[in-house]
Parts: sequence; structure tokens; C-alpha cells
Amino acid sequence: MEGQFFPDVPGPIPFGGLDSGDPFAFKVYQPDRLVLGKRMEDHLRIAVCLWHSFSWPGSDVFGSATFDRPWLDPRLDPMLAARGRLDAVFEFLSKLGVPFFCFHDRDVSPEGRTFAETQANLDATVAAIEGHMARTGLKLLWGTANLFSHPRYAAGAATNPDPEVFAFAAAQVKSMLEATHRLGGQNYVLWGGREGYETLLNTDLAREEAQLARFLHLVAEHKHRIGFKGTLLIEPKPQEPTKHQYDYDVATVLGFLQRNKLEGEYQLNLEVNHATLAGHSFHHEVALALAHGMLGSIDANRGDVQNGWDTDQFPNSVDELSLAVYEIMRAGGFTTGGFNFDTKLRRQSMDHDDLFHAHIGGIDTLAQSLLAAAGMIESGELERLRAERYAGWTGALGRSILSGDALLEVLAGRVLAGEIDPKPVSGRQERLENVVNQQIWASNRG
Repeated sequence: MEGQFFPDVPGPIPFGGLDSGDPFAFKVYQPDRLVLGKRMEDHLRIAVCLWHSFSWPGSDVFGSATFDRPWLDPRLDPMLAARGRLDAVFEFLSKLGVPFFCFHDRDVSPEGRTFAETQANLDATVAAIEGHMARTGLKLLWGTANLFSHPRYAAGAATNPDPEVFAFAAAQVKSMLEATHRLGGQNYVLWGGREGYETLLNTDLAREEAQLARFLHLVAEHKHRIGFKGTLLIEPKPQEPTKHQYDYDVATVLGFLQRNKLEGEYQLNLEVNHATLAGHSFHHEVALALAHGMLGSIDANRGDVQNGWDTDQFPNSVDELSLAVYEIMRAGGFTTGGFNFDTKLRRQSMDHDDLFHAHIGGIDTLAQSLLAAAGMIESGELERLRAERYAGWTGALGRSILSGDALLEVLAGRVLAGEIDPKPVSGRQERLENVVNQQIWASNRG
């Protein structure tokens, strides 16, 4: 593992433009380009995840590893391997030229024979990360704990039928939340990887919801106790690895937080592929989270329309992402969140440089989506047509209904008297779709 892991890429990746034939150049993304008065880098706040890109060997249920990741060699001393991985991580991040990264505790630090040894490993690794961050200027978008890989979590972490597993998970989250705080992380994510059930025959739903709620209260209380100013995020996912997960989608998580008096403590980290697995569009999940003031951050990826599982592919569709970016921008943009590439190379993409090609393409897709979204906002046509559709609610009848002044009997009486006799009005969906397409096409000229 000595020397550079990516020697063929000088970095940082330059901007080459749409006519560039350089595979190691951005075609659209320009960090300093102003879009609606704000730098492109500051709009997108791009992060790279360490789990898929540096901690996954390229294996699947049918085949063994295909990637050259020497730090994953089980013959190596685990802490020596961890240091080698961090060297490769920060070389990649510096050459790619993005501002943020994200990681689980187990992505950077091995589990020891005891929890005390595990904690010592993490402390040493965090110290090494601090050094890399000081040297490169990179920042931590968010940290999280891996509460799903170890066999102890086979039946869940917070929702496990064994309270000792709950306690172990609590210790692990405490440790990683404090590490995130130490590194100046801007968010902390809780993903309930196995917080769900495989069969209802052995599951007490009410008990498990109560356990999960208590766990989230404990985390929120500790956040305030240690003075962590970042945002706590929950990441919805409908299924896989469990048959059904309790954080199924935005609506499910919102209801859970409201029932358990956790409003104000948590926001949402939304993933594109999770939205589609739940039967929604990503646009829908983003818009719903924003409608409730709950959008925190984004995991940018995509699924495969022919596959019904979480393929975590790099995003390549401006059509899919531009509307989500539009909703984020019209709501004021990110605060502590950003776009994190929770994405996997395909198993056949085994060259070291493929990691650059994948991220460059994904970043350019986000940049083009940003330009298209900015065009939609500048034209104002979508906003105007939406406001026009609901204009009646600003009139006397609409105001009286929403204020509570119009009783059911009064409304029924006016209808009966013939005062109210509504006629169908076109929703003009196709016109709106044309407006969107026009801005996407126009952004290609930008």
C-alpha cells in the first residue's frame, strides 16, 4: 500500500467543458461558477461515501471480490490496513476536488476483541482523520454507526428482542456521535439497516416501536449533552435487508416522529434508490420532506428500472434529478446537508481509475441538474402556473374555509342554493412537463 493508489490521476480534476475529450475532466461542474448568485460548489455540497467506494470489495451473493483494495486483505494488521485505507481515501478526495466525505465507524476503524479495544481503535483512527482533514481542508458532512453488519444485529439494533443488544448499539452510537462532533461533522445519520422484521410470527410491533423511540430520544439527549450543533438525520428505506423496515418512507418517518414527540430533533437524509423502492418518485419524497420542513441531506444515486433492489448506481439522469434539485433550491437550498454519493461501482469496473470516472459523471449530472433547476426558478413559469391553479383559495370562499368561519351547514346551503357550482379545470400536466423539458434542454447550452 506504499505510494499513491491513483498515480495516473494528477488532480485536482479540472473543468474541460462539453467539448473536452479528457476523461479526467468535468464537462459541466465548475465549483466557482455562480448560479443564482451562489457558487455551484456551495449549492451542491458534494460528499463521497467511504463504505461503497473504499470498504466494499466488489463481491455479491453470487461471486467474490473483484476490486483491488489491498487494505481489505484479512492477513494485514487491521490498524495498519485502516491507515492505508485513509491514505487512499484522502488522496482520492483531494484529486477529485470535492469538499466533503461521509463514513460509518466500521469503514475506517476495525472492531476489536472488546468494546474498549474497539473504542481505542476508533480514537486512533479519528486522530489520523483529523490530520488528513487539517492537511487537505476536507470536511465531514456526516458520520454514522454501522448497526447492521455484525451478527449481533441480525434481529435489529434498537428494535432487537435482547436489551443487551440495544445497550451495545447505544454505546456504539454514543462513540460515533462523539467522534463526529470531534471531527466537526455537520450532521449525524441514523439508518435503521435492520430495524424491521422478517416475519410477524415472532415480532411485537408495538414493543419494537417503543424501543426505537426510546433509542432516538437517548441519541437526541446525548447530542445536546455534548454540545453537538449538527443535525440528526434519519434515512428512510422500505425494505432490504429486512422484509419491512420501520423507516419505510418520508410519510412513515414523519408519523413516527410525531407520535413519539421527536419533532424538532430529527430531519431526513433521503436516498434516490430508497424512494423508488418504496414506490415513490424521488421528486415526491423531496417535496414531501420540504413541505414539512424536514429535508436535511441527500444520498445521490439511482436504481435500475429492471431490478427491484437497491443497486446504488451512480446518478446519470438529469431528467430524474433536476426536479428534486428544483424543489431544494426553491425552498432555499441546503443548510447542513448536501449531496452524498452513496454509490457503488459495477463489479466489472475494477480499475482504480473507474472510481474517478464514476464520480466525475455523477457530479456532472448534479451540476447539469442544478443549471436546469435554476432555469426553472428564473423563468418563474412553474411557480406562476402552480399559484394560478390554487388562486381560489386566496379568495373569500377559500379564506373562510381555512379560517374555520365556514361551517359544513353553511357550505352545504350555498351549494344547495346554487351559489356554488364548480366546473372542471385543466391541470395542464403536459404543458408543465414541456416547461420542465424546455429548461433541461436550455441548460445544455449553458
